[in-house]
Amino acid sequence: MSTETTVVPTQPLVPAAVERPERGGERGRGGPRGPRRRDNPREEGGFKETVVTINRVAKVVKGGKRFSFSALVVVGDSAGQVGYGMGKAKDVQAAILKGNAHARKALVKFPIVPEGTIPHEIVAKFGSAKVWMKPATPGTGVIAGGGVRAVLEAAGVKNILTKSLGSSNAFNMVGATFEALKLLRTKEDIIKLRGK
Repeated sequence: MSTETTVVPTQPLVPAAVERPERGGERGRGGPRGPRRRDNPREEGGFKETVVTINRVAKVVKGGKRFSFSALVVVGDSAGQVGYGMGKAKDVQAAILKGNAHARKALVKFPIVPEGTIPHEIVAKFGSAKVWMKPATPGTGVIAGGGVRAVLEAAGVKNILTKSLGSSNAFNMVGATFEALKLLRTKEDIIKLRGK
């Protein structure tokens, strides 16, 4: 009497994949306030809207903390017109909407030469931030960081060299960039001012 036994190969023990919460999104760097850097620009009514930074402020009251948000928003038409505004609200979306509305009311127009750059070198100061900007040849791109890049891209500048010489505070850097753009003049403007 013979007995046959069949051997079933067993699966090697592999630990199950550990699920990790995704980074970014609602609970990104810095907790529930979301991303601190600017979001992807979005088009709305011919204007490109960019959120430069979002700050969360906690007010300690009896019974806990109350959070509010401030958003710095830049809007531009990519053709030499750009504006910025700050909105404060109890939630992020409302703060962004308020910032967008303020930015559209404070649009600045400045000259862009055919090469997609600014007419001349400029240095401007706002608060403790100081920004230096210089025209660049075609193909250079936008050499800028943080808030300065957001403003120049929304305005439609394609080639430029910039350097932050003071504070790295996003609000002041954006303000200094706007001060610089307001001071830009074309050759024709200078000729008119001199009465030639």
